[in-house]
Amino acid sequence: MTVDRDNDLEGQIAEWRAYMHRRQELHHTDAEELEDHLRSRITELTESGLRDDEAFLIAVKRMGSLDELSREFAREHSERLWKQLVLPGEPDAPTAARSRRQLAVMVLCAALAALAIKVPSWFGFDLSDDGAFYARNISLFTLPALAAYFAWQRRVGPRVIGVLAALFVLGAVAANAYPLADDSQSIVLTAIHLPIALWLVVGVAYVGGDWRSDRRRMDFVRFTGEWLIYFALLGLGGGLLAAFTAGTFNAIGIDPEGFIQSWLVPCGAMAAVIVAAWLVEAKQSVIENMAPVLTRVFTPLFAATLLAFLVAVIWTNNGIDVERDVLILFDLLLVIVLGLLLYAISARDLTARPGLFDRLQLALVVSALIIDVLVLVAIAGRISEWGFSPNKTAALGENLVLLTNLAWSAWLFLGFLRRRMPFARLEHWQTRYIIVYAVWAWTVVLAFPLVFGFA
Repeated sequence: MTVDRDNDLEGQIAEWRAYMHRRQELHHTDAEELEDHLRSRITELTESGLRDDEAFLIAVKRMGSLDELSREFAREHSERLWKQLVLPGEPDAPTAARSRRQLAVMVLCAALAALAIKVPSWFGFDLSDDGAFYARNISLFTLPALAAYFAWQRRVGPRVIGVLAALFVLGAVAANAYPLADDSQSIVLTAIHLPIALWLVVGVAYVGGDWRSDRRRMDFVRFTGEWLIYFALLGLGGGLLAAFTAGTFNAIGIDPEGFIQSWLVPCGAMAAVIVAAWLVEAKQSVIENMAPVLTRVFTPLFAATLLAFLVAVIWTNNGIDVERDVLILFDLLLVIVLGLLLYAISARDLTARPGLFDRLQLALVVSALIIDVLVLVAIAGRISEWGFSPNKTAALGENLVLLTNLAWSAWLFLGFLRRRMPFARLEHWQTRYIIVYAVWAWTVVLAFPLVFGFA
């Protein structure tokens, strides 16, 4: 059985190789490099549970976005490709068994996450009355279950499991051990930064503990983008479910509002975190292109918006208001810009020549960089006038972290457009900078309450 499958796969690769060699513009060494790339992608897909023929067709489809010749090959074989993607045949026994196990483990982890948010109510913490407690602990209800799912799926060793458990325990202690008042700034900062810190802990489980690999970190970046899309879709579906539940039960004189607020919405949201991750993994072959497609759509729109904002600032000579809500808005804007940059990088052929879209990205990054400088000037002025506080210090640090990334990204982009450095340097910079985000998030969670006297 295994020998036949290997022969079938080699036959498919041979067909692809023959197609490549028929193209006169492709040198022999280029074909060998493309074949190595194809085989590495097939290996990744088969290790995730796909059959050999599925892995081959999906790998060719993905390479089609990187290489024109592969795109032509995929186009000529489109009927077989789409039939395989949309109407797959019956899986073999080992693949079917593994899929059933993955589904069962996902359901178990989702159930644990859904029930975890109800555990505090057994100790007197009510969801409607103890909002501060739930705000700072929200990520602890679901992300440990998600990390456990990936740890099982990646078959990580005891050492990695120990590191994951220790980091989640550290997060739980930081969120609950400090004597923080419900209206303190540190609670808000913990509620924002602890999910970021623990999401990157989930990333360690996702990459199977191989956090030093740039390629694996970029895989986690891709996963994060697709997860956000699916989680948003599940959230929209959950909202419709809640609305229909309320409407139908009200029609027969039963008020389901208590059930919806206490069980359906919170438990469903926690479970959706796990389900969205499972969907990304299970349907990776089909949905992996969603984030890059959205990036292509929104990059020029955001670039135009930021440029228009800069023109308005110059025209009106108005400064930026540095109230907390405004700072959060600008930080989110800068994060979106970095997200657009990351997902464009994740889908780009590192060997392709600079194009119009690369220039649009540079304009977007430079615009965001200028806005970041304006925000930093406003924050510095506010600090010099009123002194340091947890919120202003966190905003200052976050904008400095983003400024560093944007500035060096702009420099690398400029060097690439001038053909003085390879595009791969930009990818390496972004994947390695993730550790800076992790260090900063943990610093805010662990150190800020102590530095500012739990204010």
